[in-house]
Amino acid sequence: MLKYNPKLKGSARQLRQNLTDSERALWWRLRGKQLGGVQFYRQKAIGDYIVDFYAPKAKLVIEIDGSQHFEAQQAEKDKKRDEYLGSLGLMVLRFDSRQALKETEGVLEVIYRTVKDRISQINPP
Repeated sequence: MLKYNPKLKGSARQLRQNLTDSERALWWRLRGKQLGGVQFYRQKAIGDYIVDFYAPKAKLVIEIDGSQHFEAQQAEKDKKRDEYLGSLGLMVLRFDSRQALKETEGVLEVIYRTVKDRISQINPP
């Protein structure tokens, strides 16, 4: 089980109740083990961060980035966040919100392939 800052529980709950359109589009296809039989969690606290989606079996984090993530200051914060998550053995996949909304099938295909690859690396046959 990954440690998290308990002060983030309320914020994570609030974010789960107020998903963006692009997060909602993906969540409807990730929830209930629809993708490869893998459990995903949304707005999951990990360390001092809240990630958009998390699949513990695949040690995979999925982030849906709005336009603010393309600004230099936010990109630097994202880099530090990704490095921290990587230090926990997690892989981070990032998609921009437009991609998630308009190219949902393609995004899901990338996620599916990554999940399968990660699980086979973590639990070789």
